[in-house]
Formats: sequence, structure tokens, C-alpha cells
Amino acid sequence: MESKTNYNSIDEYIATVPKEIQEKLEELRAVIKEVVPEAQEKISYQMPTFTLKGNLVHFAAFKNHIGFYPTPSGITAFDDELAIYKRAKGSVQFPFNQPLPLELIRKIVKFRVEENLGKSLK
Repeated sequence: MESKTNYNSIDEYIATVPKEIQEKLEELRAVIKEVVPEAQEKISYQMPTFTLKGNLVHFAAFKNHIGFYPTPSGITAFDDELAIYKRAKGSVQFPFNQPLPLELIRKIVKFRVEENLGKSLK
């Protein structure tokens, strides 16, 4: 969305997008923090990123969608549920004109945490 390429924080990144998109990004961020409060926030590849023993997920705002990057395994594991969205090997696009699939995002983030920790979350 913004041509700036040296964000210092997720707050700074979110502040550069239009208000209605900020709300969606904050909603996405809140779900990730709810699932994995111990995750670290940072900017990686100039995108908001959550890490826990390595990268968990990234997200970014584009012209018409939010890109969500849960790694290729995070896409493959939820292939059927993500089928209605445009996606690539390690990403999925959530259009701005649709509500975010928060329950699905929650499941994907939990899956990625389990992968990174190498064990099942109880």
C-alpha cells in the first residue's frame, strides 16, 4: 500500500494504511496475539511478522486484499478451507470486501505454532 520500506514496528506499518484497512490488520494481529501471546512481533521482509522459534506468520496490506503468509505448510494443511481464496505456495489473499476468516486464521496460526515448537499444543 505504502511505498515506505523501512518500518520499525508493526504499529508503524499499520499506521501507513487507510483507516478501514488498519482495522482489519489490527483484527488479524489480535487473533494472532490471542493464539500465541508469547510470540514476538517484528518487521521482516518489510511485513508485520510474528515469530516463535522462527517465523510463524507474516501479513501485509495490498491494493485489494490482505496477504497472509503462514508458510507453504500452513497453506497445504488447510487447502480445502482456503480453496475459496486466491493463494500461492506460501500465501493466501483475503479480499478487503469480505470479513476476515478469523476462526480459520486462528487454526492456521495454532498449526504453525505446533510446527515451530515441534509438539502438540494442549
